[in-house]
Amino acid sequence: MGHDALKLELIEWLVRLEDDEVIRYLKTVKDNEQDHDWWNTLTDEQKEGIERGLRDIDEGRTVPHEEVKHRK
Repeated sequence: MGHDALKLELIEWLVRLEDDEVIRYLKTVKDNEQDHDWWNTLTDEQKEGIERGLRDIDEGRTVPHEEVKHRK
């Protein structure tokens, strides 16, 4: 099913939807999508860890997955 067809199917479903709880949930999802940046939900420690990992990748400090799988 194409993207546009899927959106149309969802619109048609939403128009018929009577469940107030589901409607409120969908509104929450919509609102969170518009003003939610997951980066802002991370702690400073988590952000620092991600940035440290990205630096390691940039500087070639990585270990191939296959090598890690064989370590005991």
